[in-house]
Amino acid sequence: MNGISVPMAIVDFIPVVLFFISAVILQRDLYNKMSKGAFALLAAGSIMVLIGGIYKASWKILYALNICDFVVLDTSMFPMQAPGFMLVFLSLVTLGNKSNKALAIAAPAAYTSNLIFIIFQVLGLGGTQFILSTKAHKMKKPVAIICFVISFIFMLGMGYLGSKFDDSSSMHWTAQLTNIISQGALLIGVMIMHKAGLAKEDVFK
Repeated sequence: MNGISVPMAIVDFIPVVLFFISAVILQRDLYNKMSKGAFALLAAGSIMVLIGGIYKASWKILYALNICDFVVLDTSMFPMQAPGFMLVFLSLVTLGNKSNKALAIAAPAAYTSNLIFIIFQVLGLGGTQFILSTKAHKMKKPVAIICFVISFIFMLGMGYLGSKFDDSSSMHWTAQLTNIISQGALLIGVMIMHKAGLAKEDVFK
């Protein structure tokens, strides 16, 4: 065993739930401000990120219970989440423009290292949070901006931990706590914007 316990596996579902709530709020509030193509990217990207997180947490549960080492569930997280975050970011680029012109998305090239996926994940979430921060600025919600900045900083920490991961128990706990803070800050920022009227069609005008 590599130090993975059942409590650790259960805790790993927390950032998954936090992201799911954030994604649902954003999709409901931004639906009337996006083209169908952009909204499809947002939905698809959110689903990919969510599934990637569920796969990883499920692998830990199976591993901790000594049922099996379902390797595919473990290794599929980055290939799922990295392009997922990029799709979420690209969906927000045209936020406010309801033109039905679709964005062309190139499939990521095959690569044996996780580094490229870590980079995509950081860039995707960072781009998403940058755009959300600009919209929060228009809504005069500086606390939301602070939350997005904190979320991005801790996501950078996740990227660093991913590049140095040694599969130890302490590293797993550190990564989970870092991810919880990142996704928690994202959710708080999204909820602040939601309560301030993000769902209104003319909120950014």
